[in-house]
Amino acid sequence: MGINRLKVIRDIFLTFLKIGPATFGGGYAMLPIIEREVTVKRAWIPEKDIANLISIAGSAPGGIGVNASAFIGYRLAGIPGTVAAVIGITLPTFLIALLLSLAFRYMQGNPKVEAALVGIHAAIIGLIAVAAYNMGKSAIFDKTTLITLLSTLIILLSFPIHPLYVILVGLFIGIILVKVKEAIGLHVRLEKGDQVQVSTLGKGYANYEYFFAEGI
Repeated sequence: MGINRLKVIRDIFLTFLKIGPATFGGGYAMLPIIEREVTVKRAWIPEKDIANLISIAGSAPGGIGVNASAFIGYRLAGIPGTVAAVIGITLPTFLIALLLSLAFRYMQGNPKVEAALVGIHAAIIGLIAVAAYNMGKSAIFDKTTLITLLSTLIILLSFPIHPLYVILVGLFIGIILVKVKEAIGLHVRLEKGDQVQVSTLGKGYANYEYFFAEGI
């Protein structure tokens, strides 16, 4: 393993080690910070790819923050990068949670602690809203994606359906809609600003990962 590769793995570990303890509220609250670190500050992943990565991370088992870090680490440095990213993002959180669980036994019911938790809850909602807005900027780019968003929101709010089933149905609906558009000769865009058209000669997508991410 070369020196440059070791440096990349070290940078991955230190970056996610910094993200872990700075984020309250779990995986979705981590997304704005992860996006800022890997796209803006370090330019590891293009901004146009982050929405696809987050969609895949959200559809996979486990926490979306850990999944996203694993995918980013693998993309940058393979399996060693994945290990470095996952350890980096989970280690401080595990240690903090362990200490807080011990301390909470003695602070439970304290008015100041309860007030602080209320403030943290409000901040978490804001972080999740920012993550949703950033994903929406790249994921919603035509009438089809807008209708899919609204339909999904209505279904989740109206019926006790597990989000996993909605994700799986969305996967197949995305594939079907693209195939229907292709069959009737409509232009098919795979992401915002994308000018790549699905081949009508049966050769499929220019990039296979877009084929699966379209419905997620």
